[in-house]
Amino acid sequence: MRSESDILIIGSGITGCAVARELSRYNASVIVLERESDVAEGATKANSGIVHAGYDAFPGTRKARYNILGASMYPALCKELGVPYRRNGALVIGFDEADRATIENLLARGKANGVRGLEILERDEALRLEPALSPDVLCALSVPESAIVSPYEMAFALADDAALNGVSFRFNEPVRDVSALPDGRYAVVTDAGSCVCRVLINCAGASGAEIHNRLSSERLEMVHRRGQYYLLDRADPQPFTRTVFQCPSVMGKGVLVTPTVHGNLLLGPTAEDIDDPLDTATTAGGLSEVLAKAFRTWPGLSVRSNITNFSGIRAHLTGDDFIVGPCDGCPGYFEAIGIESPGLSSAPAIGAELSGMVAAWLHLSRKEKTVPLPRRPKPFHDMTDEERARAVQADPSYGQIVCRCETVTEAEIRAAIRRPVGAYSIDAVKRRTRAGMGRCQGGFCMPRVAAIIAEETGLPLQEITKNGGASRLLSGTLSSFGKENADHE
Repeated sequence: MRSESDILIIGSGITGCAVARELSRYNASVIVLERESDVAEGATKANSGIVHAGYDAFPGTRKARYNILGASMYPALCKELGVPYRRNGALVIGFDEADRATIENLLARGKANGVRGLEILERDEALRLEPALSPDVLCALSVPESAIVSPYEMAFALADDAALNGVSFRFNEPVRDVSALPDGRYAVVTDAGSCVCRVLINCAGASGAEIHNRLSSERLEMVHRRGQYYLLDRADPQPFTRTVFQCPSVMGKGVLVTPTVHGNLLLGPTAEDIDDPLDTATTAGGLSEVLAKAFRTWPGLSVRSNITNFSGIRAHLTGDDFIVGPCDGCPGYFEAIGIESPGLSSAPAIGAELSGMVAAWLHLSRKEKTVPLPRRPKPFHDMTDEERARAVQADPSYGQIVCRCETVTEAEIRAAIRRPVGAYSIDAVKRRTRAGMGRCQGGFCMPRVAAIIAEETGLPLQEITKNGGASRLLSGTLSSFGKENADHE
């Protein structure tokens, strides 16, 4: 299959989706290519969900500029798109005088970046704010502007908005080759065919440097840095209201303890450099490291409430800064590479600025009117009894609870599949509805979710996957299994 478009975006993580949404405001044809089976399948689904205030990035860097601008855009954007967001604040804690020096440096850096409200707290004040902290804490940097968000829900909303306004998303299409054509356009080859475009935008995450090096004579080197996490069950009340960091190192911001917007508690990540950009395995050593460091922050930690473990890959460039914009020597090729932390915080700003560069290059006009993203109903879990009664009266499938742990209904699962960029796998439904996010991790609801996906899509049940590829839940039917056995008798 061969297709053509004005603009082709490689990658549908948070950055690619932000760029796609902004470009959907212009009169141009836009295609997003994604190697996986859904939006946000890379680092976007496996990070800490922190909208950083901007105290950590070095002043004058692109990381600092995009962090500050992007973080300021989140409250209004999340309200517009209906994405959970909470400004819960953060503490960066220190245990000795060396840590105090680091915290004082972070304070100066944050003030240089324009972060508001920063102050250093002594031990007793830090413990007053967060009583579950270790009594060994010496001091802490208070960061009231820090916030939390659901990163994958943000990506889904951006993608839905882009799709409603004309952007085409194509999944299960890993890029096999990319080249510049004599007429100034670019050709991208995937397993499904090829696409020719006037402008190519590289938002490929962990594969960003590889694609860049196919087109540019200026070589980039990327380090694939894996971070492993613990996710604990909901608790009421949670032991921490703020995100608590330990002092950062050259490998990153360190192991944190943070609430999520859905009431869980997250511990991690590690920072280990690996060769395989797709290796998201968790290891005994990595998870032990998370616990050892988290115990230092929170001596009362118990892993009895652990729900699951996961890991994500950070795309760290050896140059230690984002690359955003046109690529020298490659007219019509734009990129956003090395978008590690604070990449989530920076994504709205990168999307706005990069799309503006592309629109100027192509001399695009803005659309007179765009389609607003419809407001999604309140989750059944969060409804009052009266609201639930009204929902069931309007749609009886709200009365069918599929996921008991998270109180997710059949109506919500069907709505997730029918979204503009809909869910076609078990995990895609899980991240859009939280069905399977609870204590049993889908042990009870997974078969029913699979059946609903099959009903909605018309796919055979044995073709439904957990997360795309070969992750099928069923290998056949009992009748075919019995026939195979009879044939061998």
